[in-house]
Amino acid sequence: MTVLVARPIGQRRDSRQRHALIGVAHTRLMMAMLLFAAAVTVVIGRLAMLALFAGPADAAVRAATLAGRGDIVDRNGSPLARTIDAWTIAVHPRKLIGDPMDIASRLAALMPDRGDQAWFYGQLTKDVSFTYLQRRASPSLVEQVNAIGEPALVFARETQRLYPQSNMAAHALGFLSTDGHGMSGMERVLDERLTNPATAGKPVALSIDTRVQAAMESELGRAQTAYMARSSAGVVLDVATGEVIAMVSLPTFNPNRVGMSGVEELRNATTQSVYELGSTFKPIAMATAIDTGVETSMARRFDATAPIKVGGFQIHDDRGHEQKRWLNIPETLIYSSNIATARIADAVGAQRMQAMFRKLGFDTKPDIELREKGRPLWPTYWARTTVMTTAYGHGIAVTPLHLASAYAALVNGGVWRPATLLKVPAGQAPVGRRVLKQSTSDRMRQLLRLIVLEGTGKRGEAPGYRVGGKTGTAEVAQAGGYAKNANVSTFAAAFPMDAPRYVVIVMMDSPKRVQENSFQTTAAYTAAPVVSRVISRTGAMLGVMPDDRKDVDESDIMPLLWHAPGSSHATATAGGGAE
Repeated sequence: MTVLVARPIGQRRDSRQRHALIGVAHTRLMMAMLLFAAAVTVVIGRLAMLALFAGPADAAVRAATLAGRGDIVDRNGSPLARTIDAWTIAVHPRKLIGDPMDIASRLAALMPDRGDQAWFYGQLTKDVSFTYLQRRASPSLVEQVNAIGEPALVFARETQRLYPQSNMAAHALGFLSTDGHGMSGMERVLDERLTNPATAGKPVALSIDTRVQAAMESELGRAQTAYMARSSAGVVLDVATGEVIAMVSLPTFNPNRVGMSGVEELRNATTQSVYELGSTFKPIAMATAIDTGVETSMARRFDATAPIKVGGFQIHDDRGHEQKRWLNIPETLIYSSNIATARIADAVGAQRMQAMFRKLGFDTKPDIELREKGRPLWPTYWARTTVMTTAYGHGIAVTPLHLASAYAALVNGGVWRPATLLKVPAGQAPVGRRVLKQSTSDRMRQLLRLIVLEGTGKRGEAPGYRVGGKTGTAEVAQAGGYAKNANVSTFAAAFPMDAPRYVVIVMMDSPKRVQENSFQTTAAYTAAPVVSRVISRTGAMLGVMPDDRKDVDESDIMPLLWHAPGSSHATATAGGGAE
């Protein structure tokens, strides 16, 4: 029997309200639980996608770079290397569902700079679990690729190193490894500093000036293309601080896509490759003779009437430069006489010549922060002929940077300083070491200026900038001797010679003749004009104002020059003692 218990109407209403409230609370709790589960699912899904998307190496890259690698800037604050957030597009080829040919066609249309349809088809059909299609993709590109609707195409955001100037100063900057550490250049040198949380927040300023770097890359690149040179190098160096204002090595590479570069592109011709730099060594030999007191008079003459025979060797002057007369030191440099230079070097002797070369660092790797440095080829035995030939740059091989630092010492008052790719604060230039007397350096300024005014360096002149320098053309060394049809052409210069501020070096390896001119592969035709254009474009940027009213005082040595009778420069033949 069912017993019915009567309750007041008010109590029945309260009961219904309580049940209703309990139902609402239960519903809200269920909704919250569902939302939480959904959020967890999204997070887990995202993590799963990233886990599938990235291999161990990629995870390491993110772990190394998420903390933020410090920026690198030029001396004026222009960005050279930055760490950015970017999108990456990749594919799991083994999980592809759609037609690979159709998807490849659509990807090629969206990313034509990455590859054509055949390239994308190859990526989509690789027998691998994962491969990248595009790094540093824009959000709009990611959206368009996602619209293809292929589940095997995946996307992720990750920190990446960006070189906003593309391949500018690539060899100075270097690049990163897949685990986010510096592999070459200043990225490698500064790796600890750039990744240390205590220092990574402040950009590191290099000595490079992007304006000067761009001008050197442009002019040297144009010349390399025109003369089809194997490789080229260019340096602009501050003579007072050793700061490298520009460093160019061609061929070059894009650090944003370093995997597409070969060994030759990655090699730094400025600091790694060593060359016999020919007659650019002659001013160094003359400075040695003057500084050691071997030669005290600019008027003393040396027999250059005929080749020198030493043992089984013969030293002669290059065709077109033969004077076949006695030459003094200014004339020896103006006409670039190997014969007269060899006689002066013979008087200097092996001990003094070696001592000077060692002072200039020619027996060690170039003194700069980079790890990518080549060891000079130093003669194993200094015979009499060795002393003679090294005086004009044969039988000894150094890097273009070695030469730049040496020329800085020639013109800055005689102090050698190490080169640096870091910006030097005002008043904090390294002390360096004295290698020449001030008086010797003063004389070398005169002589180098004279070579541009009267000698083989005329095409290196930049109006108003008072350029001084020396050309050098040497046969390319090869197994068993020297190539008869390939030169290393170099012009080593400084400006302004009345108060030197910068050294500019341009070297071209194996430029080819593009016209019927037997001298066109020599430095006077190939390297010197590049230096002229670089100085003309950048001199004012560097704080050197062109001024035709200023110049080096050449009054004491101009009368020593002999010119053919009837020429516009004809002067009386100066007297002087013979060797």
